[in-house]
Amino acid sequence: MLEFVNVSKSFWTGTQRKVILDRVSFRVELGRSLGILAPNGTGKTTLINIMAGLEKPDEGEVRRMCNISFPLGFMGGVVPKVSAMENCRYIAKLYGLDPDYVESYCRWLCNLGEYFDQPLGTYSAGMRARFTFSLMLALEFDIYLIDEGMPGTTDVEFNKKAGAILQERLATTTIIIVSHQAATLEKFAKSAAVLMNGQLHMFETLEEAKLLYDYETQG
Repeated sequence: MLEFVNVSKSFWTGTQRKVILDRVSFRVELGRSLGILAPNGTGKTTLINIMAGLEKPDEGEVRRMCNISFPLGFMGGVVPKVSAMENCRYIAKLYGLDPDYVESYCRWLCNLGEYFDQPLGTYSAGMRARFTFSLMLALEFDIYLIDEGMPGTTDVEFNKKAGAILQERLATTTIIIVSHQAATLEKFAKSAAVLMNGQLHMFETLEEAKLLYDYETQG
């Protein structure tokens, strides 16, 4: 279970204070994936980073009672100076997993060929995205975090293969995905929320969330 209790977060932009979360409380139970609709600029990435523990709230408490992934595309946990092979073996050890398995899985999924044994700093943005996505799927989490704002990949074959694996994971894991488009959430979540004006409005269905989202963004 992941729970926010009266969580607040804001930033000073130089001219005013931008409120991302204002005393927000909600809970995500395992087995019930959640889609979060949020207009661009409202703090989607900040919210996901707080869930992952990459950013701290100004106030309130975040309770993580399960194994939560790093956000899809997050590069802070890997070292650009060493190869994908060395990175995934090191991170596998951190999570107490078999380095041979994690390395083999990543090699198979990201399909980078000889680049897998070269420093990440030599990769294109798309290659880095393929590696970090593969690494996230190689590790076992109770909750996977996906931010649409993270770097993506244009490799059609990889997207198809990784997307199929992510769909299979829905049977045994929970996904939290944030996006400014409802269509992005439909594949992964039935329940949904809307992040707007510092508040997170929770709904039982995506259709209910879309009604509020469309009213606020198009009305």
